[in-house]
Amino acid sequence: AAAMAFTLYALLQAALLFVNAIAVLHEERFLRNVGWGTEQGIGGFGEEPGIKAQLMNLIRSVRTVMRVPLIAVNSITIVLLLLFG
Repeated sequence: AAAMAFTLYALLQAALLFVNAIAVLHEERFLRNVGWGTEQGIGGFGEEPGIKAQLMNLIRSVRTVMRVPLIAVNSITIVLLLLFG
């Protein structure tokens, strides 16, 4: 059995899986149940946003911006895996 090598392709696949995981998180079904809903991250005027608010912003941004590119990148990855194993 061949050992899995740590290659650039494996690193890119791991990053793609991570971005996919962020993209499929659903606010009402999952994030609100663990206390990460929209209403929990509201701060006062002039205050620096906390880590939690920044992570929620990142999750929303990834879901908004990466929706269409993820379809293309996932399709290319699937085709490459089918062709080259």
